[in-house]
Amino acid sequence: MKVDVLNMEGEKLREVELPAALFEAPINVDLMHQAYQRQMANARLGTHETKVRGEVSGGGAKPWKQKGTGRARQGSRRAAQWVGGGRIHTPHPRSYAQRMPKKMRQAALRSALSVKAKDASVIIVDDLNISEPKTKAMSQALNKLVGDKTALVVLPQKDQAYEIAMRTIGNLEDAKVLLAGYLNIRDLFNYDTLVLPVKTLDTLTANLG
Repeated sequence: MKVDVLNMEGEKLREVELPAALFEAPINVDLMHQAYQRQMANARLGTHETKVRGEVSGGGAKPWKQKGTGRARQGSRRAAQWVGGGRIHTPHPRSYAQRMPKKMRQAALRSALSVKAKDASVIIVDDLNISEPKTKAMSQALNKLVGDKTALVVLPQKDQAYEIAMRTIGNLEDAKVLLAGYLNIRDLFNYDTLVLPVKTLDTLTANLG
């Protein structure tokens, strides 16, 4: 699949062939859904906590004698039916982590990238250079590339271009910058357009190909 290589003004410079292994892979919806569910589950802290009857304050003494009062027998004011009593069948700290083999995660990413390419939502730029390292300049450049759509900018490595992108794109609500090594299924789903410098294609091929 050939796509245009643009500069930051949105002008065509040349064409480049997208790696077929990444952008023309079989689209597996179930696999992408599993990878997304895993990522969302692994992001949960699982720190919710409630107190059982042995952890709440009060109680200790039997509220009234067992027989002769005409009332239901009670053993402790810490029981769940009492106001301020302990709770039963309620959340406690736990891990929500789900496991998924690396090859399956990579296949899910290739599938998601193929969906983006099929929808013509992959923009290839020659380099992420702007006139000045300011949010306004980056916002104007992205607007020329993707219009009013949200953008996920994926860079190959941590360098000066990455530092500038972090300072400028980090302030934009409709865009995000990410290293190729941290590409994930959630961000691919959450942003309309994928913006890739040409060098990123080699990094993605090395990671996922």
